[in-house]
Amino acid sequence: MKTKNLIAAVAGVALLAAFPLAVTNPYYIHLLVTIMIYAIVLFGLDIVVGYTGQVSLGHAGLFGVGAYVIGTLTMHLGAPVLVCLAAAIAITAIFGALLALPALRVTGPYLAMVTLAFGTIIQILINEMDFLTSGPMGITLSRPMLLTHQLDEREFFWLVAVLMLASLVFVDRVLHSHLGRTFEALRGSPVASDCMGVSVYRYKVYAFVISAGLAGLAGGLYAYSEQYISPNTYNFELTVLFLLAVIMGGRKSRAGSLIGATILVMLPNLLDDIGQFRVVASVLALLVLVSVGVAIRRGKMTVKAAAVPVVGSIALALVSFTLSGLADWRLTIYGLITLFIVYYLQDGIVGFLRVALNLRTGAAAAAAEARAAAADGLQAQALTVQAAGSGETLLDAKQVLMQFGGLKALNQVDLNVKRGTIHGLIGPNGSGKSTMMNVLTGIYMPTAGTVAFKGREVNGRSSSQIALSGIARTFQNVQLFGEMTALQNVQVGLHHAYKSNLLQVALSLPGFKRERRANAARALALLEFVGLADVAGEEARNLPYGRQRLLEIARALALDPELLLLDEPAAGLTAPDIAELLAIIKKIRETGVTVILIEHHMDVVMSLCDTVSVLDFGQKIAEGEPAAVQANEKVIEAYLGGQAA
Repeated sequence: MKTKNLIAAVAGVALLAAFPLAVTNPYYIHLLVTIMIYAIVLFGLDIVVGYTGQVSLGHAGLFGVGAYVIGTLTMHLGAPVLVCLAAAIAITAIFGALLALPALRVTGPYLAMVTLAFGTIIQILINEMDFLTSGPMGITLSRPMLLTHQLDEREFFWLVAVLMLASLVFVDRVLHSHLGRTFEALRGSPVASDCMGVSVYRYKVYAFVISAGLAGLAGGLYAYSEQYISPNTYNFELTVLFLLAVIMGGRKSRAGSLIGATILVMLPNLLDDIGQFRVVASVLALLVLVSVGVAIRRGKMTVKAAAVPVVGSIALALVSFTLSGLADWRLTIYGLITLFIVYYLQDGIVGFLRVALNLRTGAAAAAAEARAAAADGLQAQALTVQAAGSGETLLDAKQVLMQFGGLKALNQVDLNVKRGTIHGLIGPNGSGKSTMMNVLTGIYMPTAGTVAFKGREVNGRSSSQIALSGIARTFQNVQLFGEMTALQNVQVGLHHAYKSNLLQVALSLPGFKRERRANAARALALLEFVGLADVAGEEARNLPYGRQRLLEIARALALDPELLLLDEPAAGLTAPDIAELLAIIKKIRETGVTVILIEHHMDVVMSLCDTVSVLDFGQKIAEGEPAAVQANEKVIEAYLGGQAA
């Protein structure tokens, strides 16, 4: 498979390099240059939109910053092209950081509005700062100079092609590394990411800065390509088109970005020529028909699901032959095509083709990584055996008060957990158990009281800091990264084990490769520890519920914690699954990991726990050995009364 991919890549690069030699028409060369420039923007925008799940409407502004860095440096200083492009990347990345630091503290429509305001401000500044940007008059440029040689049209094409391919390789390597898994985890579950030691805010900013740098590079190349820039070019319409292009092509895909860029550039041009439009519409209908036929035959798509894309594409082809011209219908057809793709192909064109042709790239990549680790003979220990401290206090929570308005979810609760034990935390629904978990892991800041771990107070520390200090957890409602494979989920938990920086990842240096292989082997060992090695390449959302529970435990164990918090791990499990869970928890305790267990299955609590604390209406009403707690009258009345009756 690697050989085939390499041959395809070499052939693609050769065809791209030969294009300006085979096609001498400057118009077509310029079109392909524009597609490659837009592809660079979309590579970066997809990191923000497709991976971290943020909606940015400020990328046209960042694109404009890159263009005007080139324009001003060339006009005022006559700087060479490589210096200008490096400056465009660096300065736009700084602008991206200045935008991201405040903007990413909000989410959803608020983030969209903040980034839209940024784009508008950039356009106004470019227009008003005429001493630097020539204001509304714009800046006229010539072809760039490389050393002492001015690039002609073909040489500039090759320069853009090299930078586009370099951007593609850079983004692909980053997104297939621990950084890419982190970005994708932010979209899947921000709360779980924080509790895996991954600072959500920090890595959102990181992703935005990388994306901004690529937008700056593209903007600089666009300035050279058009040889004239003006403030009106970088408006709201352009940023919406960028966003639509990512969605239409398909998120989380470099091929999708290339397709989106092609649609963005070519569709308006195709709608100028009725003959070309008829040919393209007919070919598109044929491709959709063939793809859908293959998908239905393989059982990957129902006839009902296939009806809309098939009927829509055929209708478009038929309509094209009924029109004598496109002048009056251009905007209508453009809008309908865009609406059709966005509404009916929500995973974009690439997503549709993946389903139709059964292309499972994520699973294949995970399985390949697993095989590579096994082939190298890398054997990793699932859990580090920890020295037991008899009677030593590991976690000490004193007088914890958690108040929401007038409601006291926790009221002066003490909790003392000894190292190497399994400490049960039980109580009826609404008693404050999960609230206590959230306080211990930094999701909630207690209104009063203290929480100390290994003798150090953790109050006020973020969830990611607490996780990295040695406290891991699972959730009452499973919080997996559904679109990621089982192996990738566990690798997110191993993020703390990676020391490689962005440069080492981008250059794929030997140290990073060794680190990646070692951590892949460690992730496989953890999956084997919980009995999931056989589903390493399966997407987490496709696993049965019981296996999802086990996967969440494996991911938590990837932090190599000293204290593991399990929030109702047996909820919803069958009897065989519960038996398997009990065996795994006992194995975890045997390695020296201390466990706090919230559970409603009393047989699980009584068979596992050394000590049990009971909460009722936010107060601790009993604590002690399981048998003593089970016989406590207050506990029977509050929690076990129904069962006793």
